Amino acid sequence: MNSDDAIILIGMPASGKSTLGRMLAARLRRKFVDTDTLIETATGEPLQHTLDREGYLKLRDLEEQAILAEDFHSAIVATGGSAVYSEAAMAHLRQFGPLVFLDVPLTELNIRLSNFGSRGIASAPGSGLADIYADRQPRYLRTADYQINVTERSETEAVNAILEMLGLTPSV
Repeated sequence: MNSDDAIILIGMPASGKSTLGRMLAARLRRKFVDTDTLIETATGEPLQHTLDREGYLKLRDLEEQAILAEDFHSAIVATGGSAVYSEAAMAHLRQFGPLVFLDVPLTELNIRLSNFGSRGIASAPGSGLADIYADRQPRYLRTADYQINVTERSETEAVNAILEMLGLTPSV
């Protein structure tokens, strides 16, 4: 990995993409981009409102459009959990740097996702967290350049492990 490559974080909702992404950006002195925020800025409303009004397929389409419209050079990027459904979005992101899958077991996600119903998760109506996990997990594994289980680590330990895995030295 080049020192100016982007780092693209993929994974389930509540896997730590935004939290660890912000920490990585601070450590590496880089811009942080959350693709969920790009969608909310474009629509002028929270993801959940768009999901409720337009449906999950429209939200996925908006996510793809938001990703394809951006230049992520040298950024730390936290993708929405459903970005992995778009091959075009994943190919676009990969142009800028490696895709790092933040792997968190379903049991831990159940604990972390107390706001599941209001989080704006792009999934078919009636899908529970276990259904979404079962569908997305193989996609993340196929798509990722790197995989890291962040469950047994503190946030700082997870950031350090990601940097070490990518062969990067953080700015001090």
